[in-house]
Amino acid sequence: MRISYLSTFFPLRGGIAHFNERFALELQRRGHTVRAITFSRQYPKLLFPGKTQEETGGAAGEQAVKAEVRVDSIGPLSWWRTGRSIRKDAPDVLVFKYWISFFAPCFWAIARLAKGNRRTRVVYLVDNFIPHESRMGEGLLRWLAYRAVDGCVVMSESVERDLRAAHPRLAIERSPHPVYDNFGAALGRDEARQRLGLPANATIALFFGYIRPYKGLDQLIDAFAGMAAAHPDLHLVVAGECYEDEQRYKDQVKASPYADRIHYFSDYIPNDAVAAYFSAADVLVLPYRTATQSGIVQIAYHFERPCIVTDVGGLSEVVLDGRTGYVVRPNDRAALVEGVARFMRDRRDMSAAIREERRKYSWAAFAEALERLVQRLA
Repeated sequence: MRISYLSTFFPLRGGIAHFNERFALELQRRGHTVRAITFSRQYPKLLFPGKTQEETGGAAGEQAVKAEVRVDSIGPLSWWRTGRSIRKDAPDVLVFKYWISFFAPCFWAIARLAKGNRRTRVVYLVDNFIPHESRMGEGLLRWLAYRAVDGCVVMSESVERDLRAAHPRLAIERSPHPVYDNFGAALGRDEARQRLGLPANATIALFFGYIRPYKGLDQLIDAFAGMAAAHPDLHLVVAGECYEDEQRYKDQVKASPYADRIHYFSDYIPNDAVAAYFSAADVLVLPYRTATQSGIVQIAYHFERPCIVTDVGGLSEVVLDGRTGYVVRPNDRAALVEGVARFMRDRRDMSAAIREERRKYSWAAFAEALERLVQRLA
């Protein structure tokens, strides 16, 4: 197929850019022609809660494509130019990665213009249909976003259910989020801990990724007191940039009776440092209040680390309780404490089970889902 792929690509940062780069590479390996198009401005500074929108290190692994920098998310003239360019190119499919309704006017305008050639089908790769955090005008923007879409690939049952309820006639394929294998090989545990200044003989639980209210870090810090009291060798590592008031978390850590066993790395973790955090950790903890799926779990699986997750969204679809990690009740600090207690009590090596489970989550399988969908639409 000839594919135009519009989303975030390196040097824009974050998990969505990592996904796009890795998926574009897989599509190319399968013989498809990929034209990658990215943003000159992804978010206006006023609306972006982070410190920078670009990677501070290099690309994650092998850079899949060199993306054309074309689209200003709030610049209608750039939408018109991009849509006209895609229409002239007449690809078989125009792919967007959809995760937030902010982009609805931009995506809708480009899709409508691109479909003027009557050949191109428009497909969304959907992270979230219902957002984790509601925003003004969400319903209207979401309606607009899907006006020019022919089909969607989703990554969890919960997203598929939400999407089918709103758009019962839309063509949908489901394939789970693939394992991120673009952060290199694992480091030795001692080497990783030495790099990060972490104790060599501790048991380390890791919270990783952007910090937002729905991810429940506040609950984890509160629950850590109970965990730490029961397990004297347990330490908590928090690694990621905060997308809200960071001081509240720092105050929480400072007030903890076990503050000396909480290690807070408050900056965005660049691509070339990801392996060190997962190699240093014994277990990943995701205390999310809401979720669809998580690319963080798929990084943990690459490094063969078990996960303790809450039973929200599609997390329990990929973490097998007692085999590749533990699934606990959401919004329940006692359940988090018990989940960690189970991990500490079992002390089982789950690497073999994780290797077996992650076979389901290949990039080839995800590419096949897109190919099936386009074939149906044609």
